[in-house]
Amino acid sequence: MAPTVILEPAGRSLWDEPLRVAVHRLAPRQPVTLRAALRDEKGALFRAHARYRADAAGRLDLQRAPALGGSFAGLEPMGLLWAMQPDRPFWRLLKRDVQTPFVVELEVLDGHEPDQGKLLASAVHERHFLSPGVRRVPVREGRVRATLFLPPGPGPFPGIVDLFGAGGGLLEYRASLLAGKGFAVMALAYYNYDDLPKHTDVFHLEYFEEAVNYLLCHPQVKGPGIGLLGSSKGGELCISMASFLKGITAAVIINGSIANVEITLRYKDVTLPPLGKDLNRTKVIKDGLKDIVDVLNNPLEGPDQKSLIPVERSDTTFLFLVGQDDHNWKSEFYASEASKRLQAHGKKKPQVICYPETGHFIELPFFPLCTASLHPILGSLVFWGGEPRSHAMAQVDAWKQLQSFFHRHLDGEKGTILAKL
Repeated sequence: MAPTVILEPAGRSLWDEPLRVAVHRLAPRQPVTLRAALRDEKGALFRAHARYRADAAGRLDLQRAPALGGSFAGLEPMGLLWAMQPDRPFWRLLKRDVQTPFVVELEVLDGHEPDQGKLLASAVHERHFLSPGVRRVPVREGRVRATLFLPPGPGPFPGIVDLFGAGGGLLEYRASLLAGKGFAVMALAYYNYDDLPKHTDVFHLEYFEEAVNYLLCHPQVKGPGIGLLGSSKGGELCISMASFLKGITAAVIINGSIANVEITLRYKDVTLPPLGKDLNRTKVIKDGLKDIVDVLNNPLEGPDQKSLIPVERSDTTFLFLVGQDDHNWKSEFYASEASKRLQAHGKKKPQVICYPETGHFIELPFFPLCTASLHPILGSLVFWGGEPRSHAMAQVDAWKQLQSFFHRHLDGEKGTILAKL
């Protein structure tokens, strides 16, 4: 009988769910190569492969069998996803339409040559971004341009505003999956989307205030406050929102900055100029990539202090998730400084979780690491940092950490241990 690929769950799963991959009916100790591929919405192909050996019964279970080499090695049940590399150089995997899945093709080849072995078995699996019952509601309210994702059930639910980084647009894939965990999550665009400005010299915090108020007043959102989730420029904007706006209880900052960067920020009569920079501090590394980690000035020195976001004004509870190999900017230094400033002003000490060998884009679990791509503002290829396996482990942990943080601070789930009678 021919070998077969066994997948659990079969057929389809959510992107952040582990996928169990096994192959049955191989010859005892048979050497095989497993290949995985998916195509993004722009047509770029992402692929990974690994060499394995079946057990004495002719079975192969990726939860038990270590990879013997290829795109990764060792016991890595999800390696065929997180180790994927794009055929297009320096291309980042993004999900642009959460209403359709990524389709993953799995192939089992005889022997240990990834491009020459005979095809023994194959399977197709859909990885979805919308949990069953999650509702996707486009938002055009006043100036606000966003998409609200509501969990199944009557609600009300704890509310979260989700912001991505420079480049703008509207990315929904983190919000859509987080809504499946019991949160009302609004993916918020702030430029380069719909009728919002394509480029801007000034961000007005009043726009973000309008979005916060929309969520606070929504009948499906339970108060008294909401959460913020932001990465990169979005993390920096979340720190600004938490520092100036009311109604924000908890904020998760993924590799954000405590200084205002690149674009002037205004709120009422307050203006934060962009942090100074010196492009001469750019280092050119392998493949001609630019390393920009030293380009920005230190916001604690001289006139650059005017760019500091006054985080000490905030009563928000913070969680900082930090990639210690972030080469976009000095995320660990920024998180540490935010912690010092908050504590010096008698505010709650934030939780700071640092991940070694982890780069700038801390994504959903099992997303492949993007070590380098086109910088949306600089317009050149830059190095983002990270080592694939460590980065993959960090993404799994960060996703758990931010969910438990929001459940604790927005949903009142303290996880207390009941005393024995």
